Amino acid sequence: MHTFTVVTTLTIEADTAEEAALLVYQELTKTPAPIRYAVTDEAGVTTVVELDRAKADEFAALDHTADPGNW
Repeated sequence: MHTFTVVTTLTIEADTAEEAALLVYQELTKTPAPIRYAVTDEAGVTTVVELDRAKADEFAALDHTADPGNW
């Protein structure tokens, strides 16, 4: 398996970094998960990935930890 760093961005106005983090957390609990991500691989190459919401929801509904390919 490879290691990736996955980042999503939400621009938000706040008075402090902690408040901004809390507001993002609040937003993530109330709205569907983001579908646009910046993914950086082990070589430092970053790719922007925009998921299809329906396909992402279908993928998320399955337990992929049982997949032998994950071992």
